[in-house]
Amino acid sequence: MPIHTSMNEFLEEQTKGLTELVENLRRSRIAAARKAASESAARIRALNGRVRQLARSGVRLTSISHGAVQSLIELQADIVTTAIAEAATQIQRLADTESVRDLARQQSDVLQATRQRIVEDISRAVTILRGAGSDVRKVAERQAAGPAAPKPRAKAKGRAKAKRPGHLRARAPSKRSARRAVRKATRRR
Repeated sequence: MPIHTSMNEFLEEQTKGLTELVENLRRSRIAAARKAASESAARIRALNGRVRQLARSGVRLTSISHGAVQSLIELQADIVTTAIAEAATQIQRLADTESVRDLARQQSDVLQATRQRIVEDISRAVTILRGAGSDVRKVAERQAAGPAAPKPRAKAKGRAKAKRPGHLRARAPSKRSARRAVRKATRRR
């Protein structure tokens, strides 16, 4: 019987060891699953800020494009209004002209005024487009820089938050990397 008893004891020890191993494995699986779920939730929460930033950037770009188009339409209306007014004035002068010499002089004055007006209109259009381009670059730089850090909440009185030793702050991207990201984004278009 001693062999049978020692065999039973051996089997009991092995069963107990396997039971402990299974329990440890189950606990580690649960801990790993909890950790993964916690990290996933943190990543999903972090997406929230990115989505908000993208939405704000979209609103800013829409506002910029609408403002630029509005300015260009107003410029076009000014150009057409001025051209019509000058044409009417020119026709009236033609009707009032008494000699060919006066007609030639008036025509020369009108051509110079027209050239000057065209240069000014082109300058205004370029200024509008440059301003819009500059605003778009600013939005793209903000977008490339990543989401802004969340605003700190007001601390409750009587509670002091302890800083963790060895806690490292994330570095903001440099201006060079922001410009590089803007250039890449504009090349893709």
